[in-house]
Amino acid sequence: MLSNPALPWDRIISALVAIPLALLGIWCGGWLFTLSLGVLVFLGQWEYFQLARAKGIEPAAKTTMVVSQILLIFCQLQNDLDLSVDLADAVVPVAGTLICFYLLFQPKLATIADIATSILGLFYGGYLPSYWVRLRGLGDDSSLLFGLNQGGVDVFMAFSCIWASDIFSYVGGKLFGKTQLSTISPKKTVEGSICGLSSCILVAIGWAWYRHLPYFGLTGLGLGVMIGIASLLGDLTESMMKRDAGVKDSGQIIPGHGGILDRADSYVFTAPLVYYFVILLLPALSR
Repeated sequence: MLSNPALPWDRIISALVAIPLALLGIWCGGWLFTLSLGVLVFLGQWEYFQLARAKGIEPAAKTTMVVSQILLIFCQLQNDLDLSVDLADAVVPVAGTLICFYLLFQPKLATIADIATSILGLFYGGYLPSYWVRLRGLGDDSSLLFGLNQGGVDVFMAFSCIWASDIFSYVGGKLFGKTQLSTISPKKTVEGSICGLSSCILVAIGWAWYRHLPYFGLTGLGLGVMIGIASLLGDLTESMMKRDAGVKDSGQIIPGHGGILDRADSYVFTAPLVYYFVILLLPALSR
């Protein structure tokens, strides 16, 4: 039986507001992009730790959120100074040490769950999203598209693939969805996921052709499959956390979508994959 096809106006209006803001952040780049991402990381981690507390876990939330912001700052400094040393990756083990140090000296004895949840909050909520800052900082200042340099185009390319995947997964599921994809997220269907992945691949191939990437058909196919699957896994991972915490949405900040994690889950695992696709795979294919 098909789902109710009535238009979800709250979701549509939220998207019409969010997408222009995202485009503005990408176009501006630099510290404005990093600041915008920092706000999303802060809100996303706050929601994540709320889910953890619903399970009786007491993570080092404030410490993790502070060191995650410092990580983003170091990523942008690395972009500005064009350093050969990866300062951002050097921050991660220090941040993990500070988190454990904080938990070890609390009046209440910390548990394995407290430590693991805090470290996952750093990795999932801070480290992985930091790759968007690194990706935005790639390339020189030459204009490739609407005044964007290489890094800006790379981010826009990845975002447009994610948007295509999210939109057509939802539409395809509403129109054709019959087969449940996973018990983790009962509303997700195989048919919707196929529609989302197919649209993601088509957009990626279009970008590969436009940018004259080597072997654009295969390159776009690989990029589209990678982004589509990473987006889906990010969505399912966040759904798994919500299911374990016994909540429907991670928050209520975005009308029609729920919380920041409900909207940004597709972007978490995607960022490092696209970054290394650009800096490692594309140069190898160009030889």
